[in-house]
Amino acid sequence: MSKSIKLIALAGLLAAVTACAQQEEEFVVVEPVTEEPTFTGKYN
Repeated sequence: MSKSIKLIALAGLLAAVTACAQQEEEFVVVEPVTEEPTFTGKYN
Protein backbone atom coordinates (compact mmCIF):
# COMPACT_ATOMS: atom_id res chain seq x y z
CA MET A 1 0.00 0.00 0.00
CA SER A 2 1.12 3.52 -0.57
CA LYS A 3 2.03 5.77 2.33
CA SER A 4 -0.86 8.14 1.70
CA ILE A 5 -3.44 5.35 1.98
CA LYS A 6 -1.82 4.14 5.21
CA LEU A 7 -1.85 7.66 6.66
CA ILE A 8 -5.51 8.19 5.74
CA ALA A 9 -6.45 4.83 7.25
CA LEU A 10 -4.49 5.62 10.41
CA ALA A 11 -6.12 9.05 10.74
CA GLY A 12 -9.58 7.50 10.34
CA LEU A 13 -8.83 4.83 12.91
CA LEU A 14 -7.56 7.38 15.42
CA ALA A 15 -10.62 9.57 14.86
CA ALA A 16 -12.95 6.61 15.43
CA VAL A 17 -11.14 5.54 18.60
CA THR A 18 -11.15 9.03 20.12
CA ALA A 19 -14.83 9.54 19.24
CA CYS A 20 -15.82 6.30 20.95
CA ALA A 21 -13.58 6.71 23.99
CA GLN A 22 -14.82 10.15 25.10
CA GLN A 23 -18.48 9.25 25.65
CA GLU A 24 -19.57 9.89 29.23
CA GLU A 25 -23.14 9.95 30.42
CA GLU A 26 -24.26 13.23 31.88
CA PHE A 27 -25.88 12.86 35.29
CA VAL A 28 -28.50 15.55 35.92
CA VAL A 29 -30.16 16.13 39.30
CA VAL A 30 -33.47 17.95 39.09
CA GLU A 31 -34.46 19.89 42.18
CA PRO A 32 -38.20 20.00 42.94
CA VAL A 33 -39.79 23.36 42.23
CA THR A 34 -42.45 23.14 44.94
CA GLU A 35 -42.23 21.70 48.42
CA GLU A 36 -44.36 18.75 49.44
CA PRO A 37 -47.30 19.55 51.70
CA THR A 38 -46.50 19.29 55.38
CA PHE A 39 -48.77 18.11 58.18
CA THR A 40 -50.39 21.11 59.90
CA GLY A 41 -52.76 19.27 62.26
CA LYS A 42 -55.83 20.87 60.69
CA TYR A 43 -57.70 17.61 60.04
CA ASN A 44 -57.34 15.46 63.15
